Parts: sequence; structure tokens; C-alpha cells
Amino acid sequence: MDTMQRYAVIREKNPREIVLLKGRGCQWRRCAFCDYYLDGSPDADADYRINHAVLSQVTGTAGRLEVINSGSFSDLDDRTMDEIVSVCDAKGIRELHFECHWINRGAVPGARRRFAAHGITLKIKTGVESFNADFREGVLHKGIGETDPAKIAEPFDECCLLFGITGQTKEGMIRDVETGLSCFERVCINIMNENGTPVRPDPEVIRVFRDEVLPLYRENRRVDILMNNTDFGVGAPSGKTNVSEGGSCDAQ
Repeated sequence: MDTMQRYAVIREKNPREIVLLKGRGCQWRRCAFCDYYLDGSPDADADYRINHAVLSQVTGTAGRLEVINSGSFSDLDDRTMDEIVSVCDAKGIRELHFECHWINRGAVPGARRRFAAHGITLKIKTGVESFNADFREGVLHKGIGETDPAKIAEPFDECCLLFGITGQTKEGMIRDVETGLSCFERVCINIMNENGTPVRPDPEVIRVFRDEVLPLYRENRRVDILMNNTDFGVGAPSGKTNVSEGGSCDAQ
């Protein structure tokens, strides 16, 4: 039985509907901090039934839709992708947001062409987590084989950052946000939440973020901030598995 909250409406910054769909799950699965791929499934038929029910809730109210799936959009089955196109056409959605891990960036150009043929602009979000390559790869094991932020940004439009982990500092977090804003259209800041991985939130780093970094970006229209990984309204209800967009698994 599926227990996830999979549809919500974001009414504040960049208003849009958001859906959490099921796919195969992130194909990287090596990030030290992330267990969101546990929402994945090898059963495309079962996934499609869930995804069809979720997509049927979309109204087009904001003209924008964000689709997340605890992995990359390329992990979704073909019928689900076809239905996303149909829903966007039927509901007048002209801006569609997907998530994508670095290793799946090769799927982005074809997806842009496919949706552009329907008059739909794609915005692709990727989880960078930090632009400090030593921390990102040595501690978080993100799997991004590039150190130049501008080159990381080339295939994508938006990025997720992950704060609240031991070793992060006020200066480093601000540097990450400013780098993200200089290279991407939007930045989504996620605060580390407890999950099933060995990586734990650091209360002192979170306090520094809340008291000294958050006030700098709270009103910035280009910055989303998720103190809890269900702040967008999708993910696990209380007491269930900790899967949602907010882990920036790509976005989370």
C-alpha cells in the first residue's frame, strides 16, 4: 500500500503544482546522505497505476508543474512520460520542472526537444549539494565528475544545495548559495533531515544556517528553502519512511 503524499500546490515562491511520482529510483544510489531511491520500484505497471492517479489530480492552476521521482526524470516509465505530456497539453501547463542526476544529463537535450514540440519549456533541477568539490565528493559521494560550477550548470537550469552537515560553515554555505545564484536560475536549499543513512544532521550547523544564513535569502524570489524535507507538501507522512524531494536526490 502506497503511503506517500504525492500531490501538492506550492503557493509562495514560483507558484506551481508538484507531484511525487514513482520510477525505477535513482540509478546512482551512492550518495552518503540519501535514501530516497527506496521509493523506487522495478514494477513499471504498478508505478504507472500510482502515477496515473497522482497526475489525475493536476489542475493546471498555476500553469507550472514540478515532477519529482526520487531520481531522474529518465527513470520514469514510458507511459508515465506520455501521460505527463498529455496532462500538460490538457491543463495548459507551459512550464514543466524535472529533476536529474548528473549521470543522466545526456537525457536532457532530447527531453527539451520533446516537450518544446508541445510548447512546453523544461526547467531541469540537479542536486549539486555543495560547490566545494572535496566535500561534495569526499564526504557526500555525489558522483559529479566536474569541478567547475559553470560547467556543472550547463545542462541544467536549477540546483539543490544540502546544508546542516558536520564540516559546513557559515562562509561556505553563503559561498555555495552565491555560486548557485550566479550559475543557475534558481537555488533550492535543503536542510539535512534524519533518514536511514549514516549521515546525521548537525544541530550546530543548522543553528548557524537558521540564525546567520537564512535571513540573507528568506525573501529572495530565486531561492527555495526547505527546513524539513516535506516542506513542499509531498513525501512521507509522519512516522513513515523519510522519502521526499527535500533530499535533493535530483531533488531533492
